[in-house]
Amino acid sequence: QVQLVESGGGLVQAGGSLRLSCAASGRTFGSYAMGWFRQAPGKERVFVAAISWRDSRTYYADSVKGRFTISRDNAKNMVYLQMNSLKPEDTAVYYCAAGLYRDTYYQYHDYDYWGQGTQVTVSS
Repeated sequence: QVQLVESGGGLVQAGGSLRLSCAASGRTFGSYAMGWFRQAPGKERVFVAAISWRDSRTYYADSVKGRFTISRDNAKNMVYLQMNSLKPEDTAVYYCAAGLYRDTYYQYHDYDYWGQGTQVTVSS
């Protein structure tokens, strides 16, 4: 079993920045594609960003492209989401997800494990 724990959420003004962190358990972190999803109140959980296990290529939703950056540190079993130029519509619970040897990243079923989520609130 893989356990994922997100941190770094909080309240920020529009235009500000936050960095989310995801700490993963286990010895095979480098074999997992890692993703970030978010869920706003009353809405479905949607894809935000992902980074591959194979070569650390990154993938982004159009809504965050150019503003968010996903990265990973396999030596530390950590994944990060740097969020800049935040907008009120970015307000959501953000979830870290892991998929073992996965090569697709955009849908909920592409992942095997999920964290508990961390709240991000952006005020205008």
